[in-house]
Amino acid sequence: MNILQDLETRGLINQVTDREGLEKHLSENEVTLYCGFDPTGDSLHIGHLVPITMLKRFQKAGHKPIALIGGGTGMIGDPSGRNTERSLNESEVVKGYSEKIKQQIARILDFDKGENPVVSRNNHDWLSSMTVIDFLRDAGKHFGINYMLSKESVSARIEQGISYTEFSYMILQSLDYMKLNEEEDCTLQIGGSDQWGNITAGMELIRRSRENENDEVNVFGLTVPLITKADGTKFGKTAGGAIWLDPEKTSPYEFYQFWLNTDDRDVIKFLRYFTFIAEEEIAELEDEIKTQPEKRVAHKRLAEEMTILVHSEAALKQAQKISASLFSGDIKQLTASDIKQGFKDVPTYNAENKEIGLVDLLVGAKISSSKRQAREDISNGAIYINGEREQDVNYHLQADDRIEETFTVIRRGKKKYFLITFA
Repeated sequence: MNILQDLETRGLINQVTDREGLEKHLSENEVTLYCGFDPTGDSLHIGHLVPITMLKRFQKAGHKPIALIGGGTGMIGDPSGRNTERSLNESEVVKGYSEKIKQQIARILDFDKGENPVVSRNNHDWLSSMTVIDFLRDAGKHFGINYMLSKESVSARIEQGISYTEFSYMILQSLDYMKLNEEEDCTLQIGGSDQWGNITAGMELIRRSRENENDEVNVFGLTVPLITKADGTKFGKTAGGAIWLDPEKTSPYEFYQFWLNTDDRDVIKFLRYFTFIAEEEIAELEDEIKTQPEKRVAHKRLAEEMTILVHSEAALKQAQKISASLFSGDIKQLTASDIKQGFKDVPTYNAENKEIGLVDLLVGAKISSSKRQAREDISNGAIYINGEREQDVNYHLQADDRIEETFTVIRRGKKKYFLITFA
């Protein structure tokens, strides 16, 4: 199975220019391709994982991927898929975002390693030195207004209004393709479905700028589909917001849990989209869902593969350890680092007195509504300290109750957790 056939089997091709020509091009050449990532924030989210893993798939197939960081285009803002103008960030902010995003991509793609390493480029290198005259003469003259207005990224914004700044974004991205074509012999650009207009505009610029040359210009474009969940909502969003690749914004435990809790209707699709598991094994996992759904084998495999890919095997083991402890209620085996991840979003109370009585603690932390209620909760066996039931209403927290001198986890009932910290 060649690379395009594999992508089609996985459902990863939305649009492609000259399907037969691209297949021939890929079979006869070691093709250089690129995908761009604009630094509009300090972290990518899991919606970016499809284009990132697409680069890795082409690399595994023997081709040469380029991850283009949009340090220049990130100063402007892509209108694609948006109803309003982006806020413009200062150059130092974009520079900082660019470096963080490069590091996140590098964890997955391993820049400059292997026989056909993924190369990192930044379009700030050429866009920042371009003059207005160069921009208008070398690029602008090749773009007709009607041609630009016909692109969905522009036409969708005409009624709401679009500035010349964002209107010109298409030309800047086209310049990226032309620059990489000239310097790296790049002949394929990939991107999300909303990038189709920008990609085809880049192909057109390359052809027009070289129309007086004798050699035939072979450049191609390919987009991946917009990913939605079975319930129709946008992929990558939860009640708490986006799922980020930055472990400081979304911990490896939260990341692992997101994939583990994938809807049964989506898990096989996501295994095809995001992992490198062979189709034969995915088919077996699909059978497991039908015959033994309670074991959630496919969900666990998806969560494992994705956590290792984005974070590490060590991060996966920690996430699994936290999950197992929360399921069993055995909190004492967790470290302070584990606690920070597993109890990131539970109610937290800082207890200044390390020898505080349990009744006073329950009331102070608003775990129980009153001292009377606290005594009832304790005597009825509803209160657990680090996973162990405590029924002594006169109990005072001890040094042994503090995990690494930092945390105590209180549980009321079966599922209500509270995190106690100590100054």
